[in-house]
Amino acid sequence: MTNAVLAQRKPHRRRKGKPLTHTVLILGSFIMLFPFVWMILTSLKTNEESLRIPPTLFPEALNWSNYDVVMGELPFGTLYINTLLMMFWRVVCAVVFSSMAGFAFAKLKFPGRKVLFFIVLTQMMLPNQIYLIPQYQMLSSLRQLNSIFALVFPGLVSAFGTFFLRQFYMSLPNDLMEAAVIDGCNVGQAFVRILMPLTKTALIALGIFTALFAYSDMMWPLICNTNMNKMTLSAGLSSLKGLNDTRYPIMMAGATLAMVPMMVIYLIFQRQFIEGIALTGLKG
Repeated sequence: MTNAVLAQRKPHRRRKGKPLTHTVLILGSFIMLFPFVWMILTSLKTNEESLRIPPTLFPEALNWSNYDVVMGELPFGTLYINTLLMMFWRVVCAVVFSSMAGFAFAKLKFPGRKVLFFIVLTQMMLPNQIYLIPQYQMLSSLRQLNSIFALVFPGLVSAFGTFFLRQFYMSLPNDLMEAAVIDGCNVGQAFVRILMPLTKTALIALGIFTALFAYSDMMWPLICNTNMNKMTLSAGLSSLKGLNDTRYPIMMAGATLAMVPMMVIYLIFQRQFIEGIALTGLKG
């Protein structure tokens, strides 16, 4: 069979495979979206409809009163602000401090570098629950419980971010650093002006991961804060679960409202989300 015939058959095979690929992707999209559709539709049901067996997908009538109830029970405006502040400051701290630490571990030679980096890796390997009591005691000593600072405190430094950015800085050639020093830059100037701008993709990806982890964090806000006005969305929603009965429509209404900030952030920074995660996957 000649090369010309093979060249004609390859595009034909690709066209044949595209409908199957698109069908699989569409089915996967429906499977991923179904829980969100179920959540929104359940938030518009009565409690009796949500407990009905066999379950029904659509409510008999749209019951918007669940949103009035949940907004009356929880200070959603305050919860939104607390969550966004926690996400913002954790992202800033992770990007700034992890970038400096990653650069130091990758490009600088100093005594104890390997030992210190081993400690960073050890922190990554241990479960986060181990640090809850020491962190709580530190905040208690500083008299910073029930505060926004308490929400940000565990994210002041990031072992994951340090390791993550160190790998990116190691991929950059040392010639860039040497050329900057020859041109008269000191270490700080070489870091800020030359190397750090080249890790823009990694910084975006780290910011995305940090924001997602902060948004979904529920345990720490419940431990460090007992005042509802200092809690985040995930911690505030946990108070909707009753001891004797579970009001599923009200819980789903609260979850729908809690989803709004992340959806807005994603729509605004959609391109950065996709580029950061996609390019990071290729880099890893």
